[in-house]
Amino acid sequence: MSKTLYLSPPSFDGFDGGAGARYQARREVTSYWYPTWLAQPAALTPNSRLLDCPPHDVDVAKCLAIAKDFDHVIINTSTPSLKNDCKVAEAIKAQKPDTKIGFIGAHTMVLPTETLKASAAIDWVARKEFDYTCAEVAEGRDLATIAGLSYKDKDGKIKHNPEREMIPNMDALPWVADVYKRDLQIEKYFIGYLLHPYVSLYTGRGCPAQCTFCLWPQTIGGHKYRVRSPQNVADEMAYMKKIFPQVREFFFDDDTFTANLPRAREIAKKLGPLGLNWSCNSRANLDYDTIKSFKDNGLRLFLVGYESGNDETLTRIKKGVTTDEMRRFTKDCHKAGVVIHGTFILGLPVETKETIEQTINFAKELDVFSLQVSLAAPYPGTELYEQAKLNGWFTKKDKADLVETDGFQQSALAYPGLSKDEIFESVERFYHRYYLRPKPILRIIKTMLEDKDVCVRRLREGYEFFKSMAQRRSDLEATKAATA
Repeated sequence: MSKTLYLSPPSFDGFDGGAGARYQARREVTSYWYPTWLAQPAALTPNSRLLDCPPHDVDVAKCLAIAKDFDHVIINTSTPSLKNDCKVAEAIKAQKPDTKIGFIGAHTMVLPTETLKASAAIDWVARKEFDYTCAEVAEGRDLATIAGLSYKDKDGKIKHNPEREMIPNMDALPWVADVYKRDLQIEKYFIGYLLHPYVSLYTGRGCPAQCTFCLWPQTIGGHKYRVRSPQNVADEMAYMKKIFPQVREFFFDDDTFTANLPRAREIAKKLGPLGLNWSCNSRANLDYDTIKSFKDNGLRLFLVGYESGNDETLTRIKKGVTTDEMRRFTKDCHKAGVVIHGTFILGLPVETKETIEQTINFAKELDVFSLQVSLAAPYPGTELYEQAKLNGWFTKKDKADLVETDGFQQSALAYPGLSKDEIFESVERFYHRYYLRPKPILRIIKTMLEDKDVCVRRLREGYEFFKSMAQRRSDLEATKAATA
């Protein structure tokens, strides 16, 4: 068994490229998701360590010093961070040439050959679910015998092994709790709408929804929702509550935790007696009784992808939920006392000035507690990427160019009558028109008055938000100047 380092490498300042991040980018406020996709194979691998550099302020020099003690380094990469991650891999190889380096993530699954060609330092990449693939590599098995692996042979030729079967029994995977406890400082992880400190984990993988832009179901997780048993989930939650007494909220990061409602209801009933706060991703289509039962058993918040306020756009992206259903769901959450953090995406096919205005007005009508506005990100492997390529919507020749040089998202798509700059500028307009209203301002002030720690945090986040908006404007001006 080789000594193995599972690595989220240093990147852009404040870059949330962790193996749990939906969008690998720098956020408007400090935001770090847990590297759960790395923690899972780390839990399978003796003599391993998980090193999540960005939230722990580990720079390249310190990363290299730590990596020197390992025989094998497995790096989580993404489309926006690939070039940077290759540089880190090359530095690791330069200081210790016999180090074996593997890359994992959605990007390697979709583009294994291209990833292997991206750097001479990369020995292998994993495709699809990589938990057991990584564990078998760490065991020292011949790379030619490991399913789900693409690698360079001794002559430098690229070989692709047969696919690995998706994991049928999710209960067979070890818990991530001990890896978190051993290798992470949980106080370093922030999500603006979750209580701090928080912990996130998966209770299942895959999502039956067909959203054209969503990365994980179309690459690693699949469209079948494969789940851990309710008792398995409840047992880990009880264990986490014991080893992390300081945690104020647990977040289930499944793409759609509510996709299997009978199971979700059973988990909720088992969590109730534990007396903890929990939150989850949900589609905006639950009935009031279900929402209320979740609330009665400790649910605090739903993370809901509304995406757009235009029904034609929702149909085009295969969202599977209408604006009327979203209105009913949101009203029922308000009635039950469940907080909502809503996410919206600007630049989805085929955005216009009118649909942007419609979405902003829709968000104001819903009046959820907080929201996030993202730019459409056409990741390789998604239907959105193929649509953009077919229709000529990409704004740059390099279709993998999804972030600015400082790590912030950039608008990668444009449509007839709507430029990428207009889409980009609409993000800040959306935030201003939503938050600079009496009700959101009063909600924020109320939470600040109720909790001193929240007050300090909100002041920091406010400073970061306005600073990031200024940086985004600077990025836009620089782009305009470069293309003038």
